[in-house]
Amino acid sequence: MLILGIESSCDETAASLVNDGHQVRSSVISSQIALHAGYGGVIPELAAREHLKNISPVIGQALEQANATLEDIDGIAVTNRPGLIPALLVGTAYAKGLAAALQKPLVGVNHFLAHIYGAFLEHPECLNDPSCFPVLALVVSGGHTAIVWIPADGHARILGSTLDDAAGEALDKAAKILDLGYPGGAIIDRLAKSGNPKAYDFPRSLTGAAGKPLKPEHRYDFSFSGVKTSLLYAVKDRQLNDQELADVVASYQAAVMDVLVNKAMQAAEATHAPTLCLCGGVACNSLLRSMLTTRAEKSGRRLLLAPPKYCTDNAAMVGGLGWHYLRRGLSDGLAMPVNARLNPELGILPFAPNVDRRPL
Repeated sequence: MLILGIESSCDETAASLVNDGHQVRSSVISSQIALHAGYGGVIPELAAREHLKNISPVIGQALEQANATLEDIDGIAVTNRPGLIPALLVGTAYAKGLAAALQKPLVGVNHFLAHIYGAFLEHPECLNDPSCFPVLALVVSGGHTAIVWIPADGHARILGSTLDDAAGEALDKAAKILDLGYPGGAIIDRLAKSGNPKAYDFPRSLTGAAGKPLKPEHRYDFSFSGVKTSLLYAVKDRQLNDQELADVVASYQAAVMDVLVNKAMQAAEATHAPTLCLCGGVACNSLLRSMLTTRAEKSGRRLLLAPPKYCTDNAAMVGGLGWHYLRRGLSDGLAMPVNARLNPELGILPFAPNVDRRPL
């Protein structure tokens, strides 16, 4: 079954042709980074305008790369939540028009869950192996930071999430404080390589490291507003030379990644998860990938790292996840809504190995 995936939840217009849930025949992404860089963040109305301009050419390129036509596709999967409403409306409206014209089934896909599925795109063997489950997924991006528990029956739930800034947001805001440019995550990752991560002792919030007892309900939650404020005061009224800047950046990055890795490992141990999964845009960070790889190996756990091309927003993860819904006969009508927020009730993930084979 060949699925056309469409992604427009933020500032990337993306389309992909995915066969049988994991064979990615094409993946095309049009980025808007240059457009939004001057504002230090994504402007929803500008993003929507660019999506309108780019969506038809991007889908055309995806079809050409896959050597396919619209008549060849068996269904359409489009991101309809969560995200920027103006941006989501462009992708979903286009997808609805295609579905109506081609008389093909349409399914709305949760962007957050699609990021998780991105780690499985090149590991379909895990989806048929109950021994890989439960999976403990660490989802880290500009909009989301959460730990998700996924059992073999697919009844996933969020164990913890950020109480304020997401990890990617914390990196972008740090880059803005330091006047490094946008987006900040990749810049910080690069500069930190020449810095001393122990030069500054930035706080690790919600870990109990400051001596304040951690409330049990926040055991797997995150908070990055404190480390951001600490950075602001550390560099206030200072002119940093290149090495001092690298040290600040390395120390800040280490504080963020320490919390992410330690909480993910604690959750994996507590839930006896044999498999860890790292996904989302921040999963491109080299320190995070290295730290989690080392800790997973020491604990004897398998680690599924989403490839960098499937970490940032893309349509392959949307088309791949959409296939699992459509093959069960699950689809949405043309009245399908969009939603800006993530519903904490994730429902049943259709790609888990022991999910009831009947429609969900």
